[in-house]
Amino acid sequence: MCCPLEPTVRILSKLRYRAAVLVTVSGAMLSILMSGPAAAFTVFACEPEWAALTRVMLPDARVHVATHSLQDPHHIEARPALIAQLRQADLAVCTGASLEAGWLPKLLQRSGNAKVQDVLFASDHVNMIDPQPGAIGTPWAGDVHAEGNPHVHLDPRNLLLVANALAARLQVQIPTQKAAIEKRRVAFEVRWKSQLTQWQQRAIPLRGRQVAAQHTTFGYLWDWLGIKQTADLEPTTGMAPTPGHLQRLLSGLQAKPPMAVVVAGYQDSRPGKWLTGQLGSGVPLLVLPATVSEDADAEGLIRWVDNMLSSLLGVALS
Repeated sequence: MCCPLEPTVRILSKLRYRAAVLVTVSGAMLSILMSGPAAAFTVFACEPEWAALTRVMLPDARVHVATHSLQDPHHIEARPALIAQLRQADLAVCTGASLEAGWLPKLLQRSGNAKVQDVLFASDHVNMIDPQPGAIGTPWAGDVHAEGNPHVHLDPRNLLLVANALAARLQVQIPTQKAAIEKRRVAFEVRWKSQLTQWQQRAIPLRGRQVAAQHTTFGYLWDWLGIKQTADLEPTTGMAPTPGHLQRLLSGLQAKPPMAVVVAGYQDSRPGKWLTGQLGSGVPLLVLPATVSEDADAEGLIRWVDNMLSSLLGVALS
């Protein structure tokens, strides 16, 4: 009596099995759709120049930038938004040499993110100028850096060294993209070396020229171009210019006028304007950008160096 029912039982069993498989597959597909795409590798860059190099080496990266070109990177508030960004990051790239000493340690501690504690510091990969061994920065001593001048990105040759270090770190952290990162690194190196040759040729008229400037922001730029900074508008490194100090500078600069008075875009230009006003029309005030825009890439880095050279040459050749 049971035999005639066996085919029916087998058919029902197969249908149930197929239905179960369909439900399982549909559930898996739904989970994938709901989870969205894989999270992009996230980099927290303390300054825009390191964000730009990150975009060169890893165009698909999600990049957070802590500062912009109109901010003094020495003095940044450890805001909750920055803490949240650092908490999400896979890597932090900063200058080091105590440039971010007033705010980065707080961010690292409050982020609670173990992945970013081994910060890639650009200053670890270049030869620094003006070291001051044993110096201790205090509110009264100004921005003193025992390691040396921290504004290393203003020598374009250093950008190539940091790019190589960044590529090496990214290849370790993202081994699946090692070949692609290396390809981008080589392409950037070839292009950057070509630009260096062109820039150095253009800059020949600047060799031996003298400038007055506020702070040592452009110290690496002067070193690369063969320009000498003969006066600092700051009475002590990192301290704002004072009327008495500017008055003392004036007599020496009148005796031997500089090519220009230079300030960074984030600095108060009024002391420089006063000084150039006293020196006369033959000494212009140049306001140069100390870094690139927050969204810059390789093209932005090239335009930035081009524009600085053009501004300096415009004065030197006038």
